[in-house]
Amino acid sequence: MTLHEVTAKIAPADRQAMQDAQKKWDAVGKPLGSLGLLEDIVIRMAGVFGTKDFDISRKAVAIMCADNGVVAEGVTQTGQEVTAIVAANMARRQSSVCKMARVAGAEIYPVDVGMASAVDMPGLVQRCVRRGGTRNFVKEPAMTRQEAEQAILVGVEAAQTLYDAGVRLIATGEMGIGNTTTSAAVLSVLLGRSAEEMTGRGAGLSNEGLERKIRAIKAGIALHHPDPTDGVDVLCKVGGFDLAGLCGVFLAGGMLHVPVIIDGLISAAAALAAATICPACKDYMLASHLSAEPAGWPVLHTLGVTPIVQAGMRLGEGTGAVTIMPVLDMAMSVYNGDTFDDLNMDAYTPQN
Repeated sequence: MTLHEVTAKIAPADRQAMQDAQKKWDAVGKPLGSLGLLEDIVIRMAGVFGTKDFDISRKAVAIMCADNGVVAEGVTQTGQEVTAIVAANMARRQSSVCKMARVAGAEIYPVDVGMASAVDMPGLVQRCVRRGGTRNFVKEPAMTRQEAEQAILVGVEAAQTLYDAGVRLIATGEMGIGNTTTSAAVLSVLLGRSAEEMTGRGAGLSNEGLERKIRAIKAGIALHHPDPTDGVDVLCKVGGFDLAGLCGVFLAGGMLHVPVIIDGLISAAAALAAATICPACKDYMLASHLSAEPAGWPVLHTLGVTPIVQAGMRLGEGTGAVTIMPVLDMAMSVYNGDTFDDLNMDAYTPQN
């Protein structure tokens, strides 16, 4: 399947199904709109599935693992070896997101889409586009356009595999040292904001490290002039394989009519790249939490999604996305619960 074939299958969410879901909420035996954002997100999911009646009990986290050549510019506190260490821990189902996912009842699906070092373990899906990771975008484009499209299709394939297994709610996660730098670069281009506005300290940088990070982003953008109207162009020039893979997961959500949960800054940058490639796929995105990174709110606002959780989280891996899964289960239990008729009581009516 080509990228064009994927985007050709994406249509806007079903507005009638959303209206039907609103009516179903209004019939539930409780004050109207009293679950706030939880009601909104269930209505949004109805539009995704094309029906007011749906099941999200089978859940998974699609995690894209990759390395970024820009780490050579001193933009991170740790080296690329950490990517392989954490990916191996994911393969053993022992990383932070794995532990949280067990509590949330979600499966883990980690994919090597472009790590510097191979991790040959059965729990890690092998789809490496380029061993060694991306190139240093301060000196040359991070990847070729062909490599970027290949990585996007890795994400599409991951989502399709999960869908075929019965998964109907996909969270996004990532692992890749240096990917807050690539994400800030991508968002600086797509949002038309300065590197200073978009760049945070990531996993923990000193003032000097933050300045190096900002300089690297500005240098890469100035050298390559990525086209803000072309999401693939932005990804291949200043992005990463993990971002491209996640972009594919978001596009696949639209193709498969499955909701995809945005995690933090990295997956939000990928979501915005996907929306640039195919605006209709925004309808299939759910926001989990507000990232502690400075670009967190601007990108969610641009995507038109509202986060459920504000907890200052910045761990990555998909931990923020997994956090809202039990909350969504709770919302669904009320949504599918007793109506006013079941309770033999008068329904609430809207008040002016």
